[in-house]
Amino acid sequence: MPLNPCEPALLRLAEYHCAAHHPRDWVEDTGAEVAFAGRSNVGKSSAINAITTRKALARTSKTPGRTQQIIFFKLDETYRLVDLPGYGFAKVPVSLQQHWEKTVRRYLEQRSSLQALILPVDCRRDPTALDRQLLDWCAATQLPVHVLLTKSDKLGHGKRMQALRRARESLAAMPMVSLQLFSATHALGIDEARRCITDLLSGRDPRCQRT
Repeated sequence: MPLNPCEPALLRLAEYHCAAHHPRDWVEDTGAEVAFAGRSNVGKSSAINAITTRKALARTSKTPGRTQQIIFFKLDETYRLVDLPGYGFAKVPVSLQQHWEKTVRRYLEQRSSLQALILPVDCRRDPTALDRQLLDWCAATQLPVHVLLTKSDKLGHGKRMQALRRARESLAAMPMVSLQLFSATHALGIDEARRCITDLLSGRDPRCQRT
């Protein structure tokens, strides 16, 4: 049965619901949710705050790896956003990193309400090996991914468009992947990101259909 449609304005209603260190603490697996994942210092929390227009909804920090649990944000009784722990630069004990990896892998593999993944990637750099690994896993499970090319305000218009073309070429072989330029600080691409997320939540976009 198709989900009831949601609109971009719904994202402005986002509110903190819970932080889960273990799967037993996850929100009930019903309705639909879109999760944000990405490298620790790529601007994931800033993107969530900009998209929801909630400045402090997701915690931001100059210290990579601040998000150490799976954070659930409620939009309404049906829809949610999820903030997954960042990877790559987190200076935490190996045992905790292993716990995160195991928990996130379990979430991605078992969460039936998960409709898509939002993957912020610094537009000035190519996707990392861990980014590629995550994209490969999503391709294998037919999970749609929308890539936010973050920090695009750091580039002039010409180099920004070159970065967009390079990213499209780099990810051309990846199925069910879309991408866009994005800047949280300069409000670039925020409306486009909101439309994409609500499409992914509601299933209006054919890339969301998992078989």
